[in-house]
Amino acid sequence: MNTNRFPDEKTVVLTGAASPRGIGRETARLLAEQGWSVGIVDIDAEAAGAAAAEIAESTGADVIGVGADVADAESSIRAVDEIEERLPQIVALVAFAGVSSPVDYLDVTPEEWRRVVSINLDGTHWITQRVARSLKRNGLGRIVGISSVSAQRGGGTFSKTPYSASKAGIVGLMRSIARELGPYGVTANVISPGPIDTDIMGGTLSEERKREMAADGVLPRIGTPRDIAAAVSYLIGEDAGFVTGHTLNVDGGLYMH
Repeated sequence: MNTNRFPDEKTVVLTGAASPRGIGRETARLLAEQGWSVGIVDIDAEAAGAAAAEIAESTGADVIGVGADVADAESSIRAVDEIEERLPQIVALVAFAGVSSPVDYLDVTPEEWRRVVSINLDGTHWITQRVARSLKRNGLGRIVGISSVSAQRGGGTFSKTPYSASKAGIVGLMRSIARELGPYGVTANVISPGPIDTDIMGGTLSEERKREMAADGVLPRIGTPRDIAAAVSYLIGEDAGFVTGHTLNVDGGLYMH
């Protein structure tokens, strides 16, 4: 019987965590502060290495950066192989890597559709599958996918249809993984952010635009990367072992269900 006890030294893999103002970067920093070793996977190997070095220096944690295209299965496998060689046992994965898409539906080209779905959905799948093999073998693990309130509301945010469709797919993916891997001590959950003050929203937000976006919710502000990082910290923590197949909305009340 799995007791869900974590090893003394544990590693979390984060994809798309190199952007200086991104959710992934803030999450990497928080988890490093909490004692996790961190493997940052990003399409930009140089940026991943720089982010890892900065977080390692400021927190004293073991942090490495690896370059990989998560939309490619072999690239994802190589990245996780390297992290396993250099860091302690992988206990958790958070798949942040994603791209926005503000294109109107009738203007979506095959190239735009494939670009968004390949990174957001395929990229979540391939890295998750590789990490899940190790989690199943170890009989313990936490997986978190990142959806969006856009998937739940049918857009209505900066990004539109390809983004919403790919992010909706992440919910189904994680629920299926939760069902298949639950017997092996592995949980799989989703975080669904609302508007967050990052550059994926189309660049640095003005105070006026922040107020306009906050007006859709019930709280008088939009989210911060720290809000999402805190949710991740809970879902990958030792105490969240009985939470699986769940979608946690961190959206200021924008979508109540």
